[in-house]
Order: sequence, then structure tokens, then C-alpha cells
Amino acid sequence: MQVGLKAVCALAIAGLALGLAATVHADSLTVKTEQGKVHGKTINEGKVKAFLGLPYAAAPVGELRWKAPEPPVKWKGERNATKFGAHCAQNHVFDDIIFEDSGPSEDCLFLNVYAPADFTDKSKLPVMFWIHGGGYAVGASSEPRHNGDFLPTKGVVLVTINYRMGVFGFLAAADLGHEANGAAGNYGLLDMVAALQWVKTNITRFGGDPDNVTIFGESAGSFAVSTLMAAPAARGLFQKAIGESGAAFSDVLPTDALEAREKKDGEWVASLGVKSLQELRALPTDKVLDAAKAKGTNGFPPAIDGKLLTEPVADTYAAGKQAHVPLLAGWNRDEGSFFAMRGMTAVQWKGFAAGLFKDRAAEFLTLYPGDTDEQALRAAIDYGSDAFIAFGTWKWLEAHRKTGDSPVYRYHLELAAPPSKFHPGSFAFHSDDIEYVFGTLDTRPGAVWRPEDRKLSEQMMGYWTNFAKTGDPNGPGLPEWPKYDKVDSLIHLDSAITSGPDTLRPRYEFLLKGMPAMDF
Repeated sequence: MQVGLKAVCALAIAGLALGLAATVHADSLTVKTEQGKVHGKTINEGKVKAFLGLPYAAAPVGELRWKAPEPPVKWKGERNATKFGAHCAQNHVFDDIIFEDSGPSEDCLFLNVYAPADFTDKSKLPVMFWIHGGGYAVGASSEPRHNGDFLPTKGVVLVTINYRMGVFGFLAAADLGHEANGAAGNYGLLDMVAALQWVKTNITRFGGDPDNVTIFGESAGSFAVSTLMAAPAARGLFQKAIGESGAAFSDVLPTDALEAREKKDGEWVASLGVKSLQELRALPTDKVLDAAKAKGTNGFPPAIDGKLLTEPVADTYAAGKQAHVPLLAGWNRDEGSFFAMRGMTAVQWKGFAAGLFKDRAAEFLTLYPGDTDEQALRAAIDYGSDAFIAFGTWKWLEAHRKTGDSPVYRYHLELAAPPSKFHPGSFAFHSDDIEYVFGTLDTRPGAVWRPEDRKLSEQMMGYWTNFAKTGDPNGPGLPEWPKYDKVDSLIHLDSAITSGPDTLRPRYEFLLKGMPAMDF
């Protein structure tokens, strides 16, 4: 009897130990990656675990400046993953981009992982891989508007990344091409591929499913999504795509032919007075950035480098050679709200039409009418929106619908946000979607949010995460979102969500006949 009691007690103690071990595993903030152990923190009242500042590639400094990313360095012991890594070196452009990291650096190839607090390495949750915008020139993963406090509560693992930008991300001088056997530039895009490869290798340990990854981004991040879908090097690293306001079907961020870029960028390098790549790589970061200012915000866009991209992105889609994955994309009603700041009258608008479209001006004015000053201002915002963002994004949706062999969903964000510190007007402006998608409305300085804003944010979070889970944004409690691949229908994201046919198609078909260049 005594022996039996001891055995029962031993079993009970062993069971308790196993239970405690399981609890410790489930609650642990330490995860072992391929590079070493990382220790994160809990956020959002314990609902989410965050692992910040994880290096996905070697520091691109010294001899690695303007080279394809190298594998990250391994470490011993436990890495503190409770703070963001440095954001990538950049010139200041937009006041509404706010960073929560230690500052700029060329040593910036970090990513962050946010997961539901109860994740285990068996969870197999869908992964959402965020690429920030900023014209391929500015921005970072530490911006509070796309933090990971809330999306993971919808049952996903969120990854946000830094990538090289501007002159450090896309310089395409000929000497760099010779060094890389014919390919130069696109280091920022190669960084994205490297980060996706890191996710493929490590995300299981954070509860994610490496075979269910959705890439998504806004503005330049959306341009990048459309480009990665065309890049063979990224094939198989993601299974779904979301684009918010932008696509590489536009001249706003052109993808230049390599020969032209090598000439222009070579002239810029020559202006620095350096005589070798060694001297170029030895220049201080600030000196490089100061010299790059002369080329403007969009002075260093991607190039057709012959390796990552061998042809224009639109040609890849036309041939049906892009990744055949479900696509959800759209834009905001007032992407051209900058026209409201410039003002517009009926007389000015008709003069604008005649000057820009000449013998097509009458047709233009039937699509963008401006018979009164109020109507002219609305038409200016609409045309600015189309020329800046909508037309290129529409062409992407149309191209993938024709050749992508996958479901396509299209949206139009129409709810005008309340005025805020950096956006005094009431518009559905460019980048307005970010806080709605991430549930981070309260990070926008000075905004006084209404119940309809919070309701729409919750609905958009539902649509986006449903799509990441299944390739279909529809789900319980959400208005039906029809496919765009079989009928010319889209969803209108407003205080009351509705769906219906595309009434704006005639505008885009008009622009297909030719759209003069505009200075944005």
C-alpha cells in the first residue's frame, strides 16, 4: 500500500512538472531562432508577444554597403528583443512619419515579430508580412501607426521590416553592376526577399505557418508587393498579397531600365569626387545623404537590374509569369487631397484640362467635370488621385485578373477621417488606411475619432486577417465582399459598407489612351 502511494505521488509530481513545463513553454518570452535565442516582451495588456529588432541579414556597412544582403550573424546567449532596431538612414521628407527607435543607421536590417500571447511552435497561424511605404526613400518598422498591438489578436502572426531605401537601397552605378556580375541596385527589394527567407526559416518558432504568408504594404510598400509578385527570387516565399494604394504600373515610382540608371547614377557618383568603390563605400553616411538630396525624394527608384527583375513588371503580368496568388488591393478616395491645399476654380480647371489634354480636353471634362468652383476642386482631387495612385493600382488589378489565375478583391476607402495634426482637412487621404488596418487609430496625433471610424477599423482588420487566413476576406459579421475576378465589382469602405459595380472605369479607360506626366 505504501509503495502504491509513493508511485501515485511520483506520477502526480511528474505530471505536475510536465504541466508546469508546458505552461512555461506556452508563456515563455524566449524563442530560439536559427541565429540564436531572443527574449521579447508582452504588449496590449498581455494579449500579444513582441520580439523586436531581430536581424534578418548582416549589417550592410563597410564592404557590404551597396551589396546584396548577406546572412545574419549568429550570437551566443540571449538577445534582448524588447526594443526596435535602428531605422535605415534617410533624409527627412514627411513630418507625419514618427519613429520609436534609437535613431538612423545603415546597420538597420531588422524585423519585428508580433504573435498572440498563447502561441506555440505548433500553432501554424497565418503570417502577415508588412512592407512600409515612404516612396522607397523614408519610413521604418518602428512607426507607431503600424505597430503590432492589435492585428495578432485576430489570430495572425505579424512581421514588420526595415529595408534599405533611397541612395543606400537603390543606387545603380555601372561599377556596382560590374562588381555584381551585371546587376546593380534593388538592394532594398533584395532585403525584402531576405526577410521573407528569414520568415520561411524561423516563423514556426513564433507560432506562424511558413506556408501561409501574406505580403502587404502601403504606397511604396504596395509598389513593392506588386514587384515581388513579379520577381522569381521571391516565388514560393508568400501565398497571398495585399496592396494598399500603389503598384509598379505607374510612372510615379518608375522602374528604370538599367542602362539609363547606370548613366544617371554614375554621373551622381562622379560628382562626389571619389575614384573607386572603396572610396565610395568609405564616405560618411551623412555626406552620402546630403549629396542624394539633389536628386529629390524619388531620385533612386528600383531598376530592371537583370537579376531580380529582367523586364518591366507590367510585361511579367501581361505574360502571366507573376506569382499566381490571391490578391486584395485598392486605394483611398482622396489620394489627391494635396490639390485641396493648392485650391482650384472652375476657370483654372478648364485651363488645366486644355493645357494638359489639348484636343482631348472636352472628353476629360465629361469625366472630371468642373462647372463650379466646388465641382472643380472635387474634380482636381479625383484626377490627382487617379494620376498619383489609382490608375496604376487599377492596372495592376486588371492585369492580375486577366492572367493571375487567382481570386482578386478590390476596395475603395471612402470614409473621410477627422482632421489631425498633420492632416488638417477631412479626407480619405493617401496613407489614411494604415491606422484603420492595424487598429492603431489612437496613434494619430490630434485626431478625435468617431464611432464610425472605430467600427470601420474593426471591419477592415477582419477583412484583412480573413484574407490572410483563407485568401477570402469574407467572414461572419462582415458585409459581403464580392470577387473582382469574375464581375467588375468592388467594396466601398465607408461608415456603411456597400458593394457594387465599378462606376469609375470610364476614367481609367480614358487614361489608358494616354496620361501626361504630372509633377506631384
